Amino acid sequence: MVTTASRSAVRSLYRRALQTSLSWTVRRDAWRIQAMNIRELFEANKDVTEPRQLSKLLKETEDTLHKWRHPDAYVPPTAPGGSKYERNLPVPYTAPPPHFDNI
Repeated sequence: MVTTASRSAVRSLYRRALQTSLSWTVRRDAWRIQAMNIRELFEANKDVTEPRQLSKLLKETEDTLHKWRHPDAYVPPTAPGGSKYERNLPVPYTAPPPHFDNI
């Protein structure tokens, strides 16, 4: 029986696999081929319902992602951790100073 927790774990691993491959190949046209290969690997095991086999596959995938992670992962410049993150923040709104009649 496939539970919601295992579905979300597989979904999370799939997204992390795509992000890991994108860190190694920044050009989208070359990355698309890798993304399709990753999709094939996940689709090959979509009918697994036995909990032990499923947990084994999840563990193997987790280990593979850990092995292939990029030492200096690509971070979009405007994302948190990027070089332009919060560089030009808008000026905070403050109330105008009070009006003085005696000046």
